Amino acid sequence: MAEAKNSDKKIEKEEHKDERIEQTGQVTLDESGKLGDIHLISIIGEIEGHENLSNNSKTTKYEHILPSLAAIEDSKDIQGVLVLLNTMGGDVEAGLAIAEMIASLSKPTVSLVLGGSHSIGVPIAVSTDYSFIVPTGTMVIHPVRMNGMIIGVPQTFDYFKLIQDRITGFVCSHCSIDKKTLEDLMTETGILTKDVGTILVGEEAVKHGIIDEVGGIDRAVGKLREMIQDGPN
Repeated sequence: MAEAKNSDKKIEKEEHKDERIEQTGQVTLDESGKLGDIHLISIIGEIEGHENLSNNSKTTKYEHILPSLAAIEDSKDIQGVLVLLNTMGGDVEAGLAIAEMIASLSKPTVSLVLGGSHSIGVPIAVSTDYSFIVPTGTMVIHPVRMNGMIIGVPQTFDYFKLIQDRITGFVCSHCSIDKKTLEDLMTETGILTKDVGTILVGEEAVKHGIIDEVGGIDRAVGKLREMIQDGPN
């Protein structure tokens, strides 16, 4: 009888976990028996802003991520956060909001760039305490863009500059790249055929000081477990 109840509870827990992954792209890794539960957050597709994107788009919704991060900070059980990134970028305000929330967590955080961390995904990738990128992972560094009608007055371009400075300021304060090098990468014209910017692959992102280390999920989880065990600096 007890075995049947335990089996039912396990099935219910797995169903809840599957549903949570499907709805929010998040799950708590708590089955290893090791010290400290890890909460996993995935930043995938396009980071959605204040307007809903089409049903055909894979999106990360900031209204899911921000409350989760607040709950993680307040949780007694969760000891660390692992952020998986495979994003094309998206809304600047939503992306920066997520990055600032991750950066302000008191618990150890590690990010892992998989397919890519493009555009506003770059600040999210560097917002953690330590960052990894797989050998084939990419990061696209480019200037701020805006869709829709643009008023052709100097104030518009001043506003663009203000947004750009917010992004570069955040990135440079959370990794080892300097502002001039980052801006040079953003304005490179010889790499992207129909655009300006730079594509960094794996080790290149590490050499430029944006990402800490090349590695996969084993290295990322291992590093986070190590940081949890070491405790606050």
